[in-house]
Amino acid sequence: MTQTTTGDMALQLRGYGMTTAQILYRMPDHPKLLQTYIWQHYDIAPDFPEMKSFLKFWQEKLDGPLHSVRYVHRRLISATEWRALKGEFVIN
Repeated sequence: MTQTTTGDMALQLRGYGMTTAQILYRMPDHPKLLQTYIWQHYDIAPDFPEMKSFLKFWQEKLDGPLHSVRYVHRRLISATEWRALKGEFVIN
């Protein structure tokens, strides 16, 4: 298991889920045109601190003004899906 996979699992066990946001923004040189950007990250609902931090960064540092943000969130591991093992079988 890689460090990233281990880190991802640790986040999921702490209640993080996958948040995907579709960000529509105006092109800086052509404000009538909209461009889309897909952002995906582990985040905690309903406050979404990671997404809010990213959107704050966008507004402060990037030229394309935001038009709209649509997002979905899914916890990948829930309490009913996680259980501790009491034993282990080792096969060769």
